[in-house]
Amino acid sequence: MERINRMNPEQKKNHQGGSRLQKTEKKPREKRPGRPRTRRQKVLRGLYIALTVIAAVIVAGFIAWNLITAPPDVDDPSASRKPQSTTMVDDDGNEIEVEIPGLSADRKKQFYTFLVVGQDTFGGGNTDTMMLAAYDVPNQRLSVMSLPRDTYVEYYGRKVLLNSVYNRAGGGDDGIAALKEEVGELTGVVPDFHVIIQWEAVGKLVDAIDGVWFDVPRRMYYNDLSQDFKIDLKEGYQLLDGSDAMGLLRWRHNSDDSGHILNSGYATGDLGRIETQQSFMKAVVAKCLQPDVLLPNLMEYISIFQENVVTNLNVSNMAYFGKSAIGGLDMDNVEFLTMPNKSAGDGAHLLPIASEILEVVNERFNPYLEDLRLNELDVVSSISSGSSGGKGGQTAATPTPARPVEETPDVGTEPSPSPAPGGESTPPAAAETPAPSGSAAPIQTPVQSAAPAATPSPVQTAQPTPPPAETPVTTPDGASGPGMEPIE
Repeated sequence: MERINRMNPEQKKNHQGGSRLQKTEKKPREKRPGRPRTRRQKVLRGLYIALTVIAAVIVAGFIAWNLITAPPDVDDPSASRKPQSTTMVDDDGNEIEVEIPGLSADRKKQFYTFLVVGQDTFGGGNTDTMMLAAYDVPNQRLSVMSLPRDTYVEYYGRKVLLNSVYNRAGGGDDGIAALKEEVGELTGVVPDFHVIIQWEAVGKLVDAIDGVWFDVPRRMYYNDLSQDFKIDLKEGYQLLDGSDAMGLLRWRHNSDDSGHILNSGYATGDLGRIETQQSFMKAVVAKCLQPDVLLPNLMEYISIFQENVVTNLNVSNMAYFGKSAIGGLDMDNVEFLTMPNKSAGDGAHLLPIASEILEVVNERFNPYLEDLRLNELDVVSSISSGSSGGKGGQTAATPTPARPVEETPDVGTEPSPSPAPGGESTPPAAAETPAPSGSAAPIQTPVQSAAPAATPSPVQTAQPTPPPAETPVTTPDGASGPGMEPIE
């Protein structure tokens, strides 16, 4: 039998052969000091960290940008294409109105129209500048057509100037709705959206982009002591700040230091002012479209708009248009023009040329898939007494039914000591017949009604003669300013 050797505890302690090796603690390895980074390495490391942070911000911004931007909704019924109708005789000999078939209201995709209004707060809120704009997003094309303020339109049966419609309708939402409707009569396009800009907003925008270089066409000096308002611009190429920009856009004629108006405005009247405005706005757009200007300041621009602009566009819509323009819209596809017009024959006012307007609108401003037709325009073709506009600029054989007389401004009311709001006064050729010698007041032709009389009876009014052109008109709140003089 095999003998088993047993070891006592002391032997086991000293025996190494079969015992488990005890773990020994390892001393931590001392790190050798690294080589110090060179200045170039430090710079590169800083750049790497900065680029990483910037990339993260861009990704986060891109995600947020796409979340807040949204294309506008153009399903507003007031901005849709109006159905056209004509009068026919039925089998019983009765006249009936029937809709003209074939006028499709289907729209182009991402094609938006706007009414842009420059409002003069110094002159009681006149619609001092009016423009129809169209932005074709897929084709990246922006078209802007100025609508001269001195253009005749027919409003509640009266021939008035376009710049008076907003105030005649009471201003606010009613005023802008009436103005959009008149623009629809002029062009066949009722704008989808409206943007009412105070001149102060343009000044703030120009300051936000650090000024705009512009060639001022002539010496401009206007001093209005009553409002502490002054325009003082030298002729020539120069950097304009916000205050200079407001003066450039508002200027109509010079004055002396005491505020007396001098006969030294644009040779072509308001058309010359429109030309200057268009050139300046094109310079502003060109600078805003630069990526290093638009991107860093986009939210500031939107803030300026929110504070100084009345519009039915929301922040998401404005961000959408900004996003659409970045990197896509360039100045080769931005066009400014003036609505085709001709002299009204009185030396100061204008009549629209329907056929030429239709051609321009169908080429640049028509939001519909099918071309607009001439009978969709309703323009004033003459200011002679007794004549009316008529579809397509043709003189109507029968008078157009007037809107309710009770809503007609300045008819059957107490005489007013000053011209109607909006800086516009109806010239004699449009709505008045010169009074006989010794008469105390002019004679006005009555507003047309749905059932015209064979011989209209003149209505005697006690309205005083408007002040001469060189005297600024005082608005009801006591304000006056450049462009507030009566139009003759």
